[in-house]
Amino acid sequence: MLKISDDHGRELSFGNAPKRVVSLVPSDTLSVAALGCASSLVARTDYCELPEDVVRNLPSIGGTKNPRVKDILDLSPDLVLANQEENTRSDIEELLKNGVRTYIAFPKRVAEGIAHLARLARIFRVERDEKARLLCKQAYDALKRAEADRAKKKPLRAFCPIWMDPLMTIHGATFISDMMDLAGAQNVFADRERRYPLAADLGNARPLPKERTADRDVRYPRVTMGEVVGRAPELVLLPDEPHPFSEEDAKVFRALPLAAKVVFTSGKDLCWYGAQSVEGIDCVCALISQARASVASMPNTA
Repeated sequence: MLKISDDHGRELSFGNAPKRVVSLVPSDTLSVAALGCASSLVARTDYCELPEDVVRNLPSIGGTKNPRVKDILDLSPDLVLANQEENTRSDIEELLKNGVRTYIAFPKRVAEGIAHLARLARIFRVERDEKARLLCKQAYDALKRAEADRAKKKPLRAFCPIWMDPLMTIHGATFISDMMDLAGAQNVFADRERRYPLAADLGNARPLPKERTADRDVRYPRVTMGEVVGRAPELVLLPDEPHPFSEEDAKVFRALPLAAKVVFTSGKDLCWYGAQSVEGIDCVCALISQARASVASMPNTA
């Protein structure tokens, strides 16, 4: 009997590899397929886009935030892959109440995302298969290369918004921030927590005390353009998800009184953990390296 603990510390037991899996996490859908276990998937979400040849043949059970729980139950899954951040607590609790074995992931660092991939390989009993072993090795190798390269260079000060209206960014305790740091881009808002209510987050009211917000996620603050200018980033990273930043958005940041390079990047490379990191780490590192050369040639940069 295989026993695996998820990121909530809940121990799940597996007598055999799961055969009927519902994935509520786009990156997990990709990871399961990349491990060679696509045939185990019986459903996915509207946002599960990769691999295209796999997801086009799978029924969708709704969005990550609003899955149709009844449809999931009707599929009689022997495993549901979920994520604390992407999925709604009430939906996960409903699945658990109905006795559905549910693995809840919550990696906040790139290394944790790769470890999650390795745990999936064990859950599906493919950890000894050549394809799965190679995939995990490639991910860890990419991580080691990035760590070695980062140690040799001074990081760029970087700002990465995840939404435009309202303007939102990321705290240091997020997967995106760790991916940036790994690639040599220091998150200028790493220490900025979200404050409640909204007026407090924007500096227009007194924030609620910590005991009133203890159960809330404070890792995605809403910030002002003035704060962005005050943090003086050398680089502005605009991902294509969760908000699809446009050229019009880029013009707004280029118009700020900043000596900063504004570049677009893949949101999947920044925030999809697991198999996506095999190529994602190298892609983000290459992007930051190119931006470093551009920043170095700009006037009035630190």
